[in-house]
Amino acid sequence: MWSLARRLSPSASDAEDAVQEIFVDLWKSAGRFDPAVASEATFVAMIARRRLLDRQRRRQRRPDTEPLPEVPEAQSDDAEPPAERAAEATLAARAVAQLRPEQQKVLLFATYHGLSHEEIARATGMPLGTVKAHARRGLSKVRELLSDALSVPARKEDAT
Repeated sequence: MWSLARRLSPSASDAEDAVQEIFVDLWKSAGRFDPAVASEATFVAMIARRRLLDRQRRRQRRPDTEPLPEVPEAQSDDAEPPAERAAEATLAARAVAQLRPEQQKVLLFATYHGLSHEEIARATGMPLGTVKAHARRGLSKVRELLSDALSVPARKEDAT
């Protein structure tokens, strides 16, 4: 059963899952076994083959998960001008610069390098809970600093 599963599965872990499903199916179908119709090995092989083909068909029906090629975004009329985006990026950089060094490090690993909390913990040697706390507190502080910085011009406009 393993060799059949391994031959019809894309990976060893998928073959392991398939064998598990086959054993469960065999257990449920044991009452249908009739030695007058086929041998025990044939019965097992037919159930295994059927289960493996079902898995293969399911895999083929799933949409392709390959990433799409990078395509430049189309600029719409309501898109922010580059100057405004640059101003907001500058505000964000200033807000991050006001964080504690550990918070900066965690947020930079997460945003610029796309690392998960676990990967950041391994890279920095910090405990996982500490990484999560630095990320949460750092993001809260950045949000607070940005809302303060962005609300000041809004108040001036309201006054005029």
